[in-house]
Amino acid sequence: MTKSIQIAILLLLTTVFPSRAAFYIVGNIPFGDWNPAAGVEMTDNGDGTYSYVAAIDNTVWFVFANGLNSDWSTFNDNYRYGPTTSFSLELSLGVPYTAKKNRTNNTFFFTGDGREYIITFNSNTLQFRIDDYQEMSIPDPINFLPGDADGDGRVTISDLTTMIDLLMNGKVNYDIIRRCDINHDNALSIDDLTFLIDYLLSGVSQEPVKEGYDYVWDEMSLPEIHIEVSQSEWNRLLELYDENKFTTQYVMANMTFIKDGEETAIDSVGLRLKGNTSRMRPEGVRNRKHQTDNTNWHHAHFGLSLQKYVDDDAHTIQGIRKLHLKWFNNDPMYVREVFCFDLFKRAGVWTALRDIYCRLWIHVEGDSKEAYYGVYGMLEPIDKRYLRDRLKKFGSANGYLWKCRNEAAGLNNPNGDIWYDDDTDKRHAYTLQTQIAEFDEAKAQLIDFMDKLCNLDDNEFYTWIQEVTDVDLLLKTYAVSVAVGMWDDYWNNANNYYIYFNGRELSGYKFFFIPYDYDNTLGTSHVCGVQNDAGRQDPLHWGNDINPLIARILSYDKFRAAYVKHLKELISDNSALLDRVSAQSRIRGWHKKIKDYVDNDTNEDCVIEDKPASWGNHNEYNLMNIDTTNFFIVKANVIKSIE
Repeated sequence: MTKSIQIAILLLLTTVFPSRAAFYIVGNIPFGDWNPAAGVEMTDNGDGTYSYVAAIDNTVWFVFANGLNSDWSTFNDNYRYGPTTSFSLELSLGVPYTAKKNRTNNTFFFTGDGREYIITFNSNTLQFRIDDYQEMSIPDPINFLPGDADGDGRVTISDLTTMIDLLMNGKVNYDIIRRCDINHDNALSIDDLTFLIDYLLSGVSQEPVKEGYDYVWDEMSLPEIHIEVSQSEWNRLLELYDENKFTTQYVMANMTFIKDGEETAIDSVGLRLKGNTSRMRPEGVRNRKHQTDNTNWHHAHFGLSLQKYVDDDAHTIQGIRKLHLKWFNNDPMYVREVFCFDLFKRAGVWTALRDIYCRLWIHVEGDSKEAYYGVYGMLEPIDKRYLRDRLKKFGSANGYLWKCRNEAAGLNNPNGDIWYDDDTDKRHAYTLQTQIAEFDEAKAQLIDFMDKLCNLDDNEFYTWIQEVTDVDLLLKTYAVSVAVGMWDDYWNNANNYYIYFNGRELSGYKFFFIPYDYDNTLGTSHVCGVQNDAGRQDPLHWGNDINPLIARILSYDKFRAAYVKHLKELISDNSALLDRVSAQSRIRGWHKKIKDYVDNDTNEDCVIEDKPASWGNHNEYNLMNIDTTNFFIVKANVIKSIE
C-alpha cells in the first residue's frame, strides 16, 4: 500500500471517528432537570462561569462524552454517571469520565481527555467557574503499548486519528513520542502511521529486539536478581564491613538474573557493599556472624562484578559486566533517583546513567529459604563500558574518567586529594577510574584544567570554555540538577559527580560533566553549603561560588539566558518533564509497577510514603498533593519568578 493511499484512508477515518471527547455539565442530580438535553460543554461556553441551585447531597455532577450529541438518551445509554468512590481533591478517571464534587469554596482538580480541568466553586454566589485547563501528558507513561497514541490502553483505529492530530499540530513531548514511535526510531513521523495501519490490518506488531544495555535496563520490565552465597563468604563480607565500613572488597557468590521469564545464571561473581553515608551492614550487629534461619536482615547497597573472578563472555548479561543495586534509604517514596535519571534522559542529557527497578533475593548457604530484600534501584555503573556505550557522543572511550566526591572536589585546588583507583578502601576527592597506568599524565591534565578554570581572565575563559565543553549540554545538565533540588552536588557541596576528558593531552580534549547519586532530591533538603531549602533556593545562586565551574559560566549573559531557558522548559505544561501533572503521572506509573513488592524480609521500608528523608530539614514537602507544600509546585513558582 502506498503512502498516499494510506494517508487518504487516514483522512477518511478522521471524519468517521472524532478525535476529541467533550466535557459536559450534567446537572445538580443525576439526570435531573438542569440542562436536560446534552448538558453544557464547559470549555466552550461563555466566560466559564455557571450558576447552580440547591441539590440533593449538595453536589454538582459532570460527565465526559465522545462527541457533541444532543440526544439526552445517548448519555443515559452509553455513559456512566457518578458518584465516584473517591472524594479526594484530585481525581484521575478513565474514559468515559464522571466526577462528583461537594459544593465548597475551593478548587477542584481532575484530569481526563488529555486535559486538566481546574474548577473553582463559590457556595456563597452559587456559582462555579472553569478557571483554566491545560494539555496534559498521557496517563501512565510507564506502562504503555507502542501505538497506543490516545493512551486508552488499546491500539485501535482511534489511535490513527490521534496520531494524525499530533503530526499536524506539532504538540508532542517525550511520552507521546514513546507511545507513537512504532518503528522505534525515537521520533514521530509519517512512517509510524504506516506501521500502525499495517499492525491494525495484520495484527503483527513491530517489537524491537532488545540487547545489551537495552535488554538489562529495560524500563518496561521488573527483573529479578537472586544471589547465592556460601556462609563463609557472607561472614567475610560482614567482617570486611566491621573492619572498614567503606570497604570495596569483594566476596564470591553466584547469581541468577531473571527478566520476563528468561533466566541468566552466572557463577563466581563478585559481591560487595556500596554507598556513602547510607552504607549499612546487611545482617545483624557488629562482630556477629550469620545467624542461620534466625537472621536480622538489613537493607544495604550492593555491587555485582560478574567478571571479578572469571573473565569470559559467559560471565556477563549480554555483555554487561557490572550492576549496582541500591536500596531506597533516603526515599520513603521509592522514586526519587529513578525519577531524576529518567528526567535527565527526557531532557536530552545523554551523559546520565540508566536506572530501573528490580527485585532482590539473597540466599546464604544453610538457610532454609532465600531472604527477599525487596525493591531496589538497578543502576548502570560509570566505567569503561559506560564510555564505550556512548562512544559516538563522547568521541573517544580512551580518555581519563574521574570520580569526584568527599565534599572536596570543587575543581579549585590543584593541591587537592588526587589519586587513582588502587583497589583499596581509601576514598579520595578525585579518583582516576580509567587509564590508571597513565596517572601522572591524567593528574597533570586535571590540574591544568583547574588552573584555566580558576585563573583565565574573563575574555580568555569565555573562549576556552566553549572550546573544551558543550556548554549548552552542561547548562541543561545543571538545570535538571537544580530543578530536582540536588543540594549534595558539585556547586553547593563539591560532591557526587564524575568528569571525563576524552583526550589525553593538555589541550584538544573535550570535557564532560556526569551527574551522579540523586536520592537526596525532590524535597529532601538539608542545611548545607549556602542553602537550607532545596525547593526554594534561588537557581541562579544555587551553591558556593568558590566551586567555580557553573558560577563562572553563568556570569556571562548568553550562558545565563540559556540556563534560565532550560529551567523554564522543564516546568512547561507541555514538556512532560517537571510540570506537576506529568511528574505525578510518572510517579503513579512507577508505583503501580512496584507497590505489591515493597514489603520485604528486612522489615524495613515496607510501605511507600509521600515524604522526604526523615533527617531532612523540610519535612513538609510532598510529591503527590496539590498544595503549597508540593515540591513540583514550589519549584515551578521559584523558576517562574526568575527574570
